[in-house]
Amino acid sequence: MLLSVDEALALAFPGAEIERRTVYLTAGQRDEAAGLAGMPLATGIVHPYLARRHGEVVGTAFFDTHLVRTLAATVMVAVDAGGQVLRVETIAFDEPPDYLPRSEWFRQFDGHRLDPELELRRAIRPVTGATLTARSTTDAVRRVLALDQVLRQAAIPRPPEDAAPDGEAP
Repeated sequence: MLLSVDEALALAFPGAEIERRTVYLTAGQRDEAAGLAGMPLATGIVHPYLARRHGEVVGTAFFDTHLVRTLAATVMVAVDAGGQVLRVETIAFDEPPDYLPRSEWFRQFDGHRLDPELELRRAIRPVTGATLTARSTTDAVRRVLALDQVLRQAAIPRPPEDAAPDGEAP
């Protein structure tokens, strides 16, 4: 293990109170997140870590475990309250250390939102000798941003379907 969960969360959200949640995605949410990410999700159960300062949510972190080549890696992707990447940290990496990019490479995700440019060889530079790590990390960031977007939309109260616009009587 390169970093503990608590160490990674402290790097992303210094001084924040952290609350771990468990969310069971509906089939619709899972399909929507998969569509946004451009790939299927491994599970419909997610564990977002909400970060609060002075009672206000400042961001959310997700931990994504995936295969790189034949072994697993776990990355933390921290997202601000507006849906931008704050930080990407490798928590565990079971492949040979030579396949792990330097920490500076991970900083290029900072500030990105989920969009078509968030792809390897577009907004994200590849890494010589660590192409599979670069691809799997980029995919993890896309999955997390898609999940975050779907969960933020679910948290926004929506008016009933029979409600009239602008407070007019139906």
